[in-house]
Order: sequence, then structure tokens, then C-alpha cells
Amino acid sequence: MGFSWRRDDSGRDNPGGDIPGREYGDIRLSARVYGVVQGVGFRFWTMGKADELGLKGVVRNLDDGSVSIEAEGPEQQVHKLLDWLRSENAPGRVERVEESISAADGSFRDFTAR
Repeated sequence: MGFSWRRDDSGRDNPGGDIPGREYGDIRLSARVYGVVQGVGFRFWTMGKADELGLKGVVRNLDDGSVSIEAEGPEQQVHKLLDWLRSENAPGRVERVEESISAADGSFRDFTAR
């Protein structure tokens, strides 16, 4: 199976249009959240926010007390999640968020917690 091009409904070229879960312009957020973010419902609330924004990915607790988030979807929605993570509305006490943005690869079917 080779790389394919497909036009989306807007008439724009869509590289990789046949990759399940990948939409034109989707991006991936890889974030690590530090602070008091375990034992406070952080994963549950993050899943809810991601679902509300129509994102796919995973949130998980890490051994050092931080939380890891991988989220894919439309750029605007991914940035809304990142803004929420940094806001007073995020559960617990977020001290800092380290993030990187890359192209989505369509590897998630929904948003889960592990």
C-alpha cells in the first residue's frame, strides 16, 4: 500500500487521505503535566474534555507523579485542550505543562485513560 492523495470535501488535497482516523490538518499534542495531578481525577476530567473537543488519544499517570497526554485532532481543538490544561479549570494543581506538536498519525480510535 503506497502513499495516496485524496481531495477532501473542501477541494483541498489531503495527503494520506486513506489512513483511518487521519483528517486533513490534524495535529498531535504530546504533553507532560507536572504538579498535583494524580489522585485528583485528572485523567477522568482530561478524558471528558478531550471527548468534548472531539479528540482521540490517551492520558496516563507516570511513575514520577506527572501525567502524560497524547491527543490528536483538528489544530484548533488540540490547542483548546492545551489551554484548558494550563487553566484554573484543570483539576488538581498544574505547576507546568511541557508540550510538543507534530503531525497526527491516526493511531488512536478514541480517547482513553491508562
